[in-house]
Amino acid sequence: MINVALFGFGRIGQMHAKNLTKNKEIKLLYVFEKIDQLSNKAKKIYGCKIEKNYNKIFNDKNVDIIFISSPTDTHIKFIEEGMKRKKTIFCEKPLDLDINKIIKTLKKVKKLKPKIQLGFNRRYDPGHFSIKKDLDKKKIGKLEKIIITSRDPAPPAISYLKSSGGIFRDMMIHDFDLCRFYLGNDEINEIHAFTSSFVPFYKRIKDHELAVVTMKSKKGVICVVTNSRHCSFGYDQRVELFGNKGMLISGNKKENATEFFNSNQTNSQKPFLNFFIERYNDAYNLQLKELISLHKNKIKSRSTFEDGYLALKLANAAYKSLKLIFDLKLNELPTITSVSR
Repeated sequence: MINVALFGFGRIGQMHAKNLTKNKEIKLLYVFEKIDQLSNKAKKIYGCKIEKNYNKIFNDKNVDIIFISSPTDTHIKFIEEGMKRKKTIFCEKPLDLDINKIIKTLKKVKKLKPKIQLGFNRRYDPGHFSIKKDLDKKKIGKLEKIIITSRDPAPPAISYLKSSGGIFRDMMIHDFDLCRFYLGNDEINEIHAFTSSFVPFYKRIKDHELAVVTMKSKKGVICVVTNSRHCSFGYDQRVELFGNKGMLISGNKKENATEFFNSNQTNSQKPFLNFFIERYNDAYNLQLKELISLHKNKIKSRSTFEDGYLALKLANAAYKSLKLIFDLKLNELPTITSVSR
């Protein structure tokens, strides 16, 4: 039996706890949670040990895996403590909002070579991974363009948005990682970002409601990512890979594929799944399966600490692009008065 200590029992932590306890190879030994209401809930549901002194957990030799889903500003600290004790580590994204802290820890990661898996769950989605395998088999020839659409059904809580790091570091960071996943050894070296907000609240907290980022890789592959904090028809998640010999698409998931026809309408279907936990349920469980294999020394992780660093680097570059980009307005273009024939 593999003993796991879960750090954080918020929304994502509760989802992880559910998946951990369903797995027959895992025992949820500890939950670290400072908020009494949440820690009491964990104790009631799972009967695990509740500990508010994280050092006691790290010093417990019975703990095999450290599962980090606590607030972002705790991630690096817990990763470093886990490395010191040679624990297997899972950490949710982003690693941190301070890239300099990540760089310092990255040096230690390269030296100590711990077993770490990053929470980029979309790499494990059956559809997203299937088109990656087909891409590697050259089914569409040479990759030329990546298009990713990611729209949330509704924005998260205001309290979360204020401390999330913004749309690029919190939401689009998944898509930055997916682009890198499909590009393989071809890294991105150009980026341009555009944002807009129709709800004044986003401007007050210095965040954005909508975002589009265009990128270009060293080999010339164009990547286009579009994000929205809201979507009236569900959780919209699509990936398109376009090559010189074809195209691959990983589309949205629905409750079922049943189509309905009557005298008033045709081809009516159920809306898309309305929550990321439902949409990526398979991905989370497949990622957990890989984590177990990683712990047993059977495989290397598909999502590494360095992947977390490079995704945040792109997110930071997107913010920098917003400040540097030169907007050429249509009224600034030369007026064409006549056309000679």
